[in-house]
Amino acid sequence: MIYKVSFVVKGGTHPGGIQNLEEEPKVGDVWKLGDQEFEIIEVMEIIPPRGNFAYLHATCRPLSGDDKE
Repeated sequence: MIYKVSFVVKGGTHPGGIQNLEEEPKVGDVWKLGDQEFEIIEVMEIIPPRGNFAYLHATCRPLSGDDKE
């Protein structure tokens, strides 16, 4: 399964991004977007899986830097 994941950064100035992943992201995972690390705080299915693709939305919070709450 390929996971097409839209990453949105909560309360920050980081633009987020979209990535194709081979494993499903989970709440509590630490993920790197660009040169910053983020903790995933929510994962939601956008639409039901189609073929070999799943479409997810992940909300993240920065772990360091100016965006940290």
